[in-house]
Amino acid sequence: MYLGLDFGTSGARAVVIDSNLQVKAQAKYVWQNAEENKLPHVWQNALFSLISDIPENIRQEIRAIAIDGTSATVLLCNSYGKPVTEALLYNDSRGVAIMDKLKSIAPPNHPVISATSSFAKLLWLTENISLSNQTYYFLHQADWLGFLLHGKLGVSDYNNVLKLGYDVGDLSYPDWLTNFINSEVGKNIQLPEVVIPGATVGNVTTEIVNNFSLSPQCLVRGGTTDSIAAFIASGANTPGEAVTSLGSTLVLKLLSPTRVDSAQYGIYSHRLGNLWLVGGASNTGGAVLRHFFSDFELENFSKQIDSNVESGLDYYPLLQKGDRFPINNPELLPRLAPRPENSTIFLHGLLEGIAKIELRGYELLQALGAAPLTKVYTAGGGAKNPTFTAIRERYLGVPTMKAVYTDAAFGSAVLAMNN
Repeated sequence: MYLGLDFGTSGARAVVIDSNLQVKAQAKYVWQNAEENKLPHVWQNALFSLISDIPENIRQEIRAIAIDGTSATVLLCNSYGKPVTEALLYNDSRGVAIMDKLKSIAPPNHPVISATSSFAKLLWLTENISLSNQTYYFLHQADWLGFLLHGKLGVSDYNNVLKLGYDVGDLSYPDWLTNFINSEVGKNIQLPEVVIPGATVGNVTTEIVNNFSLSPQCLVRGGTTDSIAAFIASGANTPGEAVTSLGSTLVLKLLSPTRVDSAQYGIYSHRLGNLWLVGGASNTGGAVLRHFFSDFELENFSKQIDSNVESGLDYYPLLQKGDRFPINNPELLPRLAPRPENSTIFLHGLLEGIAKIELRGYELLQALGAAPLTKVYTAGGGAKNPTFTAIRERYLGVPTMKAVYTDAAFGSAVLAMNN
């Protein structure tokens, strides 16, 4: 048995699978409010609660565990692993205050040049938190949770440390980052040791064995981010296969033998074994649809649409001006006119508009050197709409299907198994 743990934006989930990828147990823990997600002790409660909720006979058979967490959710710990700050969440943008200094340290167009990157948060912490001369460990959410299980402080994976500045091509910290850490400002900050996602970090501690009836031979593997875990869960595993996430926004990830990075379009590549996961995100998506229609209306009107026929409308669905991918223009205006009186036709045009942006996004990734698109798996709420899927397949020109699994915890369980 293999346990995957996912710590996401709304809560945490656990999935146990066997070697045939069959789900044997599941559990979930919901954050009561957004503030809870900033509190490491709540993460710890969730972690231990999830493990406790797995039937004991299954717990005893778990051979390995892997954890995913939200990308660029970070905290500082002392040498005992005790957090000395609240967590700075994935979307915490207080780093905007130190952007000029960040740009003077990191190379031009680097993925860390973002107010929400892990490095921006590290820089903010060193400038705004009073630190003594003791050593502090800078950890991501999945890193710290893994420590609670294996007891080895300061271990991360190359997916989580991408936005810290780690060079996933050379598998090393670059000179500009180590020079900063060795400077007067960052000298008492310890960066995590980096392992391959899924690599063995160590066995669970004796305390964890005793408290949760796990096997002493149970291993803890290197973790990953929630979005990478969701990609692993989807079933995509061959160059040219992609995952489109149709949630509030539109997120594309294309598996490629070639790495593609373009700060201009917010495109960067995660390493996935010997391949690269090339991604970009648009502001279009389900939030636009929900602005105009209820879930009931979306389902009802979609059934009345002929997906093989063009609506005759040319929309660029946005809720407010500005997009970065596939069009990089902060002044780009939404295009939602003319609006027909017939709501079904209006929805038809919106679905086609999103599909066209998706197509343009994949065309851009390929134009920049990513693998030719061969198949698209779909995750998120939009995956449940067969009319939308048919429209997208018509534009994309490749098979388009629902992801095999959409639960990131399942992807982490696969990561725990595949070693």
